[in-house]
Amino acid sequence: MTSHQHPPEKMMFQLTLRRRGISDQAVLRTMEEVPRELFVDEADRDGAYRDSALPIACGQTISQPFVVAYMTEQLQLQKQHRVLEIGTGSGYQAAVLSRLAGQVLTVERYRKLADTARARLEKLDCHNVEVMLGDGLNLPPNIGPFDRIIVTAAMEQIPENLIGRLEVGGILIAPVGPHQGVQTLTRLIRTEAGIERKELVEVRFVPALPGVAREL
Repeated sequence: MTSHQHPPEKMMFQLTLRRRGISDQAVLRTMEEVPRELFVDEADRDGAYRDSALPIACGQTISQPFVVAYMTEQLQLQKQHRVLEIGTGSGYQAAVLSRLAGQVLTVERYRKLADTARARLEKLDCHNVEVMLGDGLNLPPNIGPFDRIIVTAAMEQIPENLIGRLEVGGILIAPVGPHQGVQTLTRLIRTEAGIERKELVEVRFVPALPGVAREL
């Protein structure tokens, strides 16, 4: 599917984002420009622009468009920002981030997903994105710091070593809660005085698991 073949779906996609409260024009423009149909399985391309999550390889999912737009908007991205993403998945969120930030490092524990996402991002000329196969819960100490951190898998709590990679003035956003069930999207801001925490909306994400997956 392309936006030229199915303009009503693309128009409804944008309208849904606006109706649900996405107002940042740069985010809306980026959501319009990134071809979501390239990041879903071929069998799901007709539904790529519906506001729902879709299954991808390795038992993972591509988040629904509203959640991608909402999390991106909450990051308040600027062109000079260096961003860390935990959970590359299909690469769709990284593609969105790449158009709004300076550099993006995205970490994926499944080799198959990392390799596929890297190829998609290269095809779309997202040259400011680095895809790393690794454990997002146990990153090498030399990675960081970052202006923004986004976690796209459910964490029962946000690890201190991840919070410690935030620059002063930096923002971290992650779904926090039980692996099975509903989580709360939580935003942390590092200030000179410490960490400001705000709970935002309820979401459902696949769990963030430790280690690099051996089988894929």
